[in-house]
Amino acid sequence: LAGVSRSATLVVAYIMTITDFGWEDALSVVRASRSCANPNTGFQRQLEEFEKNDVARFREWLRAEYGETSVRDDQEAKELLQKYKAHAAAQLNPPGRQWNDTFSSVASLSVTAPQ
Repeated sequence: LAGVSRSATLVVAYIMTITDFGWEDALSVVRASRSCANPNTGFQRQLEEFEKNDVARFREWLRAEYGETSVRDDQEAKELLQKYKAHAAAQLNPPGRQWNDTFSSVASLSVTAPQ
């Protein structure tokens, strides 16, 4: 109903099938457009199993059955993944001045008790 787990899992499986992405990269593509996408652990295990055992066969079947398509979902998914990774990297290393709470660069201050 909220589009967080079950529907996100189906979209991830679709992206895995039309691209060469594993389930984690495919999930990143979905999260690039819908940040709340979060398949539950059971669905994540099913996506892992799909990646290990079935996705290559489904890719072959789609190509054999339908040939090349004019829909460029695979290209859009690749572009979204690049944008998602760039955004994630920017979040880890934002430009500009940063707050550093380690104080390792500040000289130790000695405080003497009043006499």
